[in-house]
Parts: sequence; structure tokens; C-alpha cells
Amino acid sequence: MTALAHEAATPHSDLDEALWLAWQAAVDKLPEGFHAEIIEGSIEVSPTGRYSHGETANDLRDSLVVFLAGSGFAARQVMNVIHRRKVWIPDLFIAPKDAEKHVTEDGIGIKASALELVVEVVSPGRDSISRGRIRKRRAYARAGIPVYILIDDHDDRGTVTVLSAPDPDRAVYDDEVRAAYGTAITIPAGPAKGFVIGGDITGPGREV
Repeated sequence: MTALAHEAATPHSDLDEALWLAWQAAVDKLPEGFHAEIIEGSIEVSPTGRYSHGETANDLRDSLVVFLAGSGFAARQVMNVIHRRKVWIPDLFIAPKDAEKHVTEDGIGIKASALELVVEVVSPGRDSISRGRIRKRRAYARAGIPVYILIDDHDDRGTVTVLSAPDPDRAVYDDEVRAAYGTAITIPAGPAKGFVIGGDITGPGREV
């Protein structure tokens, strides 16, 4: 991970604008296999996750596609999520199936306000772990995304954390439920309400 700035930025500040322009200039020049996000006043460059990282995200997406069939919502991957000159590339998110009206004017990505749920699969390394557990947790809460799911191979023997009831002013989620890998945990709200993440997604021995 490479951080190009470290100050906390207020919405629409000069730093926000400078980071936005820097991100636009850099994103198409990154080596293959890397992506860039703007998180809490920094441009963070990170590599594509390992095979098992992608397998976890794709197993979850495949199950959600079946669960969401006919609901008007879809599970998506590999898209920029935009919020006040911030850019995130979640491992998975749920948004309206017909999302054209939620795309930014420049077509760069989908607005965070359209997301009903977001998922991050934690990659190894101190910076990657901190990104998922701390920085993105605050960022997603600040954006008011209703549900954040953190699949964390590096928490004890692996845990799934389901966060809901965001408080954007405090950048926190007020409700939190954690379960060990292989233990069923249920999504509490939104179009995926009632969906169970269990051992088929987070069976023992999976390495992210």
C-alpha cells in the first residue's frame, strides 16, 4: 500500500480536490494488478487479492445473486464507489439492479448513496488489515451505507463481522455482530435481510 497524503479532509476541501485530481491522473497508469482508492485523506494503492481472497468474494456473490433474484437489487464487484471525492473499490456490494441514475455524471463510478450493503475481505499485511477494520469501517459509516460485512481471516481463526445502523456524524456503526468462521451469521437489514453467511463461504482452513 502506498499513501500519497495523510491529513484528514473535510468534504469538498482543497485537499479533497487535489487528491481527486491526483487519483484521476494516476489511476490509468497503475501497473496491472493494482488499484487505487481515496480513503480518509490518502490515496491508497494496493494489489489485487490472492486467489482465495477472490474465491471468498465470488462464493458470496454467487449465493447473493440467487438470493436477490427478482428483488430489483444486484450484487456487484470491481466498480468504483464514489462519495464526496472519495473513491472505494469494495470486494462486493449490493445496489439497485437498474443503477444508471446512480452513476456519477462523469461515469467514473456509482454513488455510495445507492449502496445497501458493502463487503470487504481482509487481505494480509498490517496496512490491509487496518484498512478493512478501521479506515473503511469509518468511511462506509460516514457515507451512511446501511450494512458493512467484514470477512477477516486474520482475526483469531477467522471471523465475519456484520455492522449495521450507521451513524454518519460519528462515523461508526451502532450495531455489530461477530461470528467465527463456519458459524452462521445473518444479514439483519436491506434487500439481503435474512441471508445467512455460513460454512459454505467461510469454512475452516480458508486462507485469504
